Amino acid sequence: MNNSVKIDSVVCGLRKVLNIIGGKWKILIICSIYELKIMRYNELKRNIAGITNTMLAKSLRELENDELIVRKQYDEMPVRVEYELTPKCKTMIPILLSLRDWGDKNID
Repeated sequence: MNNSVKIDSVVCGLRKVLNIIGGKWKILIICSIYELKIMRYNELKRNIAGITNTMLAKSLRELENDELIVRKQYDEMPVRVEYELTPKCKTMIPILLSLRDWGDKNID
């Protein structure tokens, strides 16, 4: 019996998700925005310990390209930019909260 076909079909969806939100920072960015609904760049930087400006900017750009966050720029001086979750991303929140709860209960 060839199990690789079954495994690949199961892993395919997970691979797609991990390609979009995998890595060290994206889930933390999503959860931070979820908690406060709308966040500005410097709020995110302060809220996520250890993230560099480069990684924050790159992750925000990728999340926006993947249609998980919306970037709103206001024509003010200085320019104000806000980030919020898309409806598509909000459907992922219960899953992320379940993962958080599992981690709280099972990982020391």
